[in-house]
Amino acid sequence: MAAPSPNIGEWYRHTGGDSFEVVAFDEDDGTIEIQYFDGTVEEMDTEDWDSEWADRALEKAEPPEDWTGSVDVESTDDSATGSDISGDESTLRAGALDGIDLFE
Repeated sequence: MAAPSPNIGEWYRHTGGDSFEVVAFDEDDGTIEIQYFDGTVEEMDTEDWDSEWADRALEKAEPPEDWTGSVDVESTDDSATGSDISGDESTLRAGALDGIDLFE
């Protein structure tokens, strides 16, 4: 069986093992960066990728239901943070940059 090309953002699994996401693929260097659900990042070369597919040690997998496991994301509640913008948005302006010394 020919190994599929590793696609960034797709999930795979070591047969009978942990799922991981391909987060980077450098064809020129022949390296694939993978990240497990717990946040652990590893690098695999394309030769190992092809070999593991040939040995049926890798398979495609569905992304986990709770994708926030590997990233530090807090739930957002717009009503609690005060991000509800009401009224005339054209009056919202950034303040002047007077007093900033860029060479300090």
